[in-house]
This record gives sequence, structure tokens and C-alpha cells, in this order.
Amino acid sequence: MVYSNDLSVSSISRDAVRHNMADNFETEMLKQRRQLYTTVFSQSFSPCGRFVAVCDNFGRITLFSLAASLSADAKEDSRKPVFTFQAHNGPVYTLSSTERFLISAGTGDIKAWSWADILKKSPKVQWSLSPPFNHSFDNPETNSVVITKDGMLCSGCGDNNVYLWDMQSGTCTNTLKGHTDYIHALTLRGNDQQVVSAGEDGAVRIWDLRDSREAVHVLEPYKHDVCARPEQGRWIGCVAVDSGDDWLVCGGGPSLSLWHMRSMTPVVAFSTPNSSQNVVMFQEDQIMSAGSSPCVNHWSMNGELRSQVPCTPPCIYSMAINTNSASYKVLSAAGSSAKVDIFTNFGYKAFSMLVC
Repeated sequence: MVYSNDLSVSSISRDAVRHNMADNFETEMLKQRRQLYTTVFSQSFSPCGRFVAVCDNFGRITLFSLAASLSADAKEDSRKPVFTFQAHNGPVYTLSSTERFLISAGTGDIKAWSWADILKKSPKVQWSLSPPFNHSFDNPETNSVVITKDGMLCSGCGDNNVYLWDMQSGTCTNTLKGHTDYIHALTLRGNDQQVVSAGEDGAVRIWDLRDSREAVHVLEPYKHDVCARPEQGRWIGCVAVDSGDDWLVCGGGPSLSLWHMRSMTPVVAFSTPNSSQNVVMFQEDQIMSAGSSPCVNHWSMNGELRSQVPCTPPCIYSMAINTNSASYKVLSAAGSSAKVDIFTNFGYKAFSMLVC
């Protein structure tokens, strides 16, 4: 009987081991599949500049430590996520930060998370905004969020509208209507007195936030020979304005193009014959863009391609520069990959961080 009982216990132990091995194998396979199909849509740096948060198509927000990653004795573990949490039930398309909050949006509500709580690895929704969508059978996404200096939040959505929010009261104060298809990107202009929206309808609309009944200017790049590419479509996926408010750059289906804001005309088209640009920014005396090719483009203002810096993601959806800390000033680029590329001098990729 003793022998029999020992055998029974031994069999149970072997079964437990097999089950644990199967569970571990399944967990590892799920992790690998997620990494294979992860897309990072947006990034935001912490107010202290020591951390970067990224969001993905699985509804997660992942935090990395730039301080650890850039230290002289950094190892492979130094570049692993510090913390990951489930923020939304569907994809998170955009992140933005204030001094206190990390704001995330995508499917469902716009949510605010305390940076202090995130750094303690105990995030809680501090407040949320529910866009007043008019559609009863679907829930359009929020694709872009920008925040003015006086605390107004602007959200560009899949129902073709831009919503203006008072973050103190949590109320929607106005709806900017005019786009006929969903909005891809927003940026601010004129000391935050104007918001610029770019949409799938091929229009770039400039709105005066002080009198926002209708757009004060409408640009339609697909109608101009210098930048039209009918075979690529009319959609505009990215837009940026320089700090002096003299120039606007935008692109998508049409070629990336530079517009003179006083004349509202395109003056330069940037040659990307096999690529559509998804993200663009002004950086000192140059323009940086990226899109459906695995590289970051550096352009002079006259349209000359200065350099193409290789990236890990086959398609880039997000670029960000950390201006919150001189010690950790980096460019990060992310897209259709679980790897977020970090550039320390903007001219080459220093390393990648993996979203688990």
C-alpha cells in the first residue's frame, strides 16, 4: 500500500509538471504571437524626461526607462519594459502628456492617468471624456489628441469631427465640423490659438479656437499638381507647423509638401515615390518624416533629402523627441513592430526597446 500511494503521488506530480510545462509553453507562444503582431501607434515622454510610454493595438501602455537604457553600464535588461498595463479594451492610437497626466485615446473614452501612479506601477483612471458620437451602431475611434497651453484638449475622431474639451470641467465645449471623412492628425498653430486637422478626405483644415464655427482655411494637396499622386489617394495622414507659424508640412497619399502659410500655396514637394508619410515634424533647420518605408527621412527646407536613417519597423506611425530632459534627449520611432527604436544623435539607431 505504501508503494502504491507513493506511485500515485509520483503520477500526480508528473501530471502537475506536464500541466505547468504546457501552461508555460502556451504563455510563451502567446507572448511571441503578440510580439509578432504588435503595432505601436504613439509615444509620450514623462514630464521628468526619464521615461517614455508607448501604446499599441492590444490596448496596452508600456513604460520604458530612458535613464536606465542610456546609462553607461546599461545591459539588455535595462531596456526591457519597466511596467505594462491594460489601458483600453481596443487599440490605443494616441498619447499626450501634461505635467500631471498621461492621456490616452483610441477606442472608447479618452482617459487620463496620473504619471505619479504610473511610476508607482499602480495606474488608475483619474478622469475620462466620452466623445459625443452621433453614430448609434458603432463607436468611432479617437486618432489624435493635442492640448493647448491653457488646458483645452482637442481630439480628432473617426466620425469626421474635432471635439474641444475643457479638462477642468470635463465638458465638450465645441465641435468642429467640416471634414467629410475621418481625421488622422492634429497639430497646434498661432500660440495655440488655432488647431490644424488632417483627414482621410484629403483636406487640411485650420480652425480658429476663439471663433470656431468653421475652418478659416482649407488646404487640399491632392488638387495641386506639385504634390498630387492620384494612384496613392487623397488622404492626409500627417501635418506639422513650424515654430514661427510661417510654414506647414503635410503628406499621405499626396507627396509630402511644404506650404507657405501667408499665400496658402505649396512651394516644395518632397520625393518619396514608393512611400506615403504617416508622421512629420520640424526639427531646427530641417524636416523629419517617416511612413511606409523602414527609415526616418531628414529633409532640408528646399526639399533636398539629407539622409535616410534605417529603422526596425517596416512602417513607421510615430516619432517623438524628448525635450523634457537635456540628459535624455533622444528621438524615438515606432510602428508595425514590437520594437521601439531609439536614436541618440538622430543620425543612427542606437538601440531598440521591445514591447513584451
